[in-house]
Amino acid sequence: MKGPETAVDLSVVIPAYNEERRLGPTLDAIADYLGEDEGRWGDWEIVVADDGSTDGTRDLVTERAERTEQTEGTKRAEGTEPHDARIRLVTGDRNRGKGAALRLGVAASRGRRVLVTDADLAAPIEELERLDKALSEGYAAAIGSRSVPGATIGDRQHPLRELLGRAGNVLIRRTAVPGIRDTQCGFKLFDGDRAREAFADSRLDGWGIDVEVLQHFRRADWPLAEVPVRWSHQSGSKVGPLDYGRVLAELARLKARALRPADLLAVALFLLMAVVLYSGRLIDPNGRYLPDSLRDQNQWEWFFAVTADNVAHFRNPLFTDLQGFPDGVNLMANTVMLGLSVPFTPLTLLAGPAISLSVVMTLGLAATAATWYWLIVKRVVRQRAAAFVGASLAAFAPPMVSHANAHPNFIILFMIPLIIDRALRLCSGTRVARDGIVLGLMAAYQIYLGEEPLLLAAMGMLLFAAAYGVVRRDVAKASWRPLGKGLLIGAATCLPLVIYALAWQFFGPQSYHSVLHGDNAGNSPLALLSFAERSLIAGDADTANALSLNPTEQNAFYGWPLVALAFAIVVRLWEHALVKALAFTAVAAAFLSLGPEFRIPLTDVVLPGPWALLAEKPLFESVIEGRVAMVCAPALGMLVALAVDRLAATRPVSTQFVGFLGVCLALLPLVPAPLKAVDRVEVPAFIADGSWKSYLGKGESLVPVPLPDPGNAEALHWQTEADMGFKLPGGYFNGPYGEERIGIYGASPRDTSNLLREVGYSGKVPEIGANWRTLARHDFAFWKAGVLVLAPQQNDDKLRETVEKLVGSPGKWTGGVWVWDLHAGS
Repeated sequence: MKGPETAVDLSVVIPAYNEERRLGPTLDAIADYLGEDEGRWGDWEIVVADDGSTDGTRDLVTERAERTEQTEGTKRAEGTEPHDARIRLVTGDRNRGKGAALRLGVAASRGRRVLVTDADLAAPIEELERLDKALSEGYAAAIGSRSVPGATIGDRQHPLRELLGRAGNVLIRRTAVPGIRDTQCGFKLFDGDRAREAFADSRLDGWGIDVEVLQHFRRADWPLAEVPVRWSHQSGSKVGPLDYGRVLAELARLKARALRPADLLAVALFLLMAVVLYSGRLIDPNGRYLPDSLRDQNQWEWFFAVTADNVAHFRNPLFTDLQGFPDGVNLMANTVMLGLSVPFTPLTLLAGPAISLSVVMTLGLAATAATWYWLIVKRVVRQRAAAFVGASLAAFAPPMVSHANAHPNFIILFMIPLIIDRALRLCSGTRVARDGIVLGLMAAYQIYLGEEPLLLAAMGMLLFAAAYGVVRRDVAKASWRPLGKGLLIGAATCLPLVIYALAWQFFGPQSYHSVLHGDNAGNSPLALLSFAERSLIAGDADTANALSLNPTEQNAFYGWPLVALAFAIVVRLWEHALVKALAFTAVAAAFLSLGPEFRIPLTDVVLPGPWALLAEKPLFESVIEGRVAMVCAPALGMLVALAVDRLAATRPVSTQFVGFLGVCLALLPLVPAPLKAVDRVEVPAFIADGSWKSYLGKGESLVPVPLPDPGNAEALHWQTEADMGFKLPGGYFNGPYGEERIGIYGASPRDTSNLLREVGYSGKVPEIGANWRTLARHDFAFWKAGVLVLAPQQNDDKLRETVEKLVGSPGKWTGGVWVWDLHAGS
């Protein structure tokens, strides 16, 4: 007789929990099928792994095992070579789940091949022939599938269960084992030794073990075959409604386990870097202000507040008249980032827009760095440290730090690397329809995060594709058809999701044609070589401000050391097509960012710039061309990542040291100091304690003196502190001006608003006569003004004098402000 540890040709492992009713016919069917052709299947065994059953499952298996022993005894009496016990029972101490049972059963198996099948035998044992054929062809595992061509479904599951199963399989394919359509069919044949290794390495106790084991095979590069089988639903399933949620939880555990410690460390460091950058504001988001944001922090907090207010009151999120009253504001034509301001509505309503905006900008910047890191690891270098350096430059380059003061739409770019990766997948031509649809969904979401960054990213991708296509014509020839088809599918997917919002943006109330930024908003060539104001060790505020529009638009400032390093990298690695394409992308973007014309430094020579070709084109006419230089950040980051990766593998050590020293010297001047933050101007008690409510009737507005505009938007903070309780004429937003509807910053000016603004800036009160008072009455009526409010500020005495002459009565000091009640008889 063979020893108890003697190997057999086939082990059939069946997990069982309270299967007294269904297990007996399954054991009989398997034993009969395998016993009919001893020559075909050789020595075999059935291992039932009981998972703490409380019914008669164990007794049933024991009875079947004893019956088998009697048969074997008969064979011995007849002189026939007997087998070991055909049916064996292994038991767990308590009910843990299918995963625990399978781990126990496979560990006890002795087969050169191991079949795992469910107790209901929904896939008939005869289907083993198909799986065995696949293993004979060299595969390490054959996965019975209900979802590949050739599969046959007899009795179907309940439609809801079938829908949940399909949704689960889609999620599994996307997150765990791409390419396998049906991981959960309980009929799989494995190479025995590999199965025992994979199941021993598993940790999940539930239904997710199938995915975990297949992941192990994928990581080990053991080939898998998905084989069509016959399958029929059997009554008595142990899969309950809550089990679908448990599978999702187990998938999350698998995903977390798959993360490398280096990747987790990189993400943690990106978050730490973002927190340090915003530390001055994060210590008290409600009480701190970023002065280099100018008025943009007030504006962005207002965007989050008005979106939350619209959502909470089931109003159109694309429009409001709370600012710019009575004409209102086209919110889609402004950068309200509905893709985040809407999901963050609960936090905005609960904690306020200042905290919500702070959280979004901090997490968003860290997420942007993380997705650049992911893309660089996947597509550029495998060395994690090199990818970290490259992603840090892409996400924390000087232009990004400048925009971090004021423009979340230009720093929260985590979708851009994902879009780039999806476009690259299209070039492979493997799953064009699926990848095209996903690309369309990603583009639609990015439109609701920021259209201008998407346009700039598209320009960068086009520059890269053109350069790479010239260098690698073979790749271009093979890629253009699937890429073109995928882009068409993506456009068809994206357009229905954004067409209404875009139509509202370009043709809806308070839409405009273009925004005027001045004759030339491009970068000086010197800006590309200089250091930004927030550079920790090399920053020069005077130089940076002289070479930029304002502190929020320092769109270049990569510094001459980095430019020199990039040049050296390109020369050293010029033989690589990727390096050539990245170099062209960076140089072309830098030249485009110079604007329609630029002056050669230290001369009076002015040359036409390449942006002149695009300046008057639709969409491009509203772009601040200096921002195109932001495309250089990820291109330079990838070049540096390639250099660091190459240096890490370089010998001798002296060469490695010199190379790393050069990288450090180039990047060190770009390390940013935390953004400046100051104590915020307090909201007057008249606003904060709600005193304003007694001065406003239904449909009336509160008019700050002077009216809010891009140079003075503190009234927007008043409004957010008052829970958007009153309407404001004037404001800080993009809106139309004149019959041509040219885009301007702020509301269309009126006589009284111009007068009050001029007095506020100059401190000079013009002669106020009947004509001015008549114009003021008309403007007050247009604004439906209920009260005028003058807070302490520069030239407030002159403003008070002006208003008293316009209104014809003195103001009232209350709640820290001067007020003029405009109701009849007051």
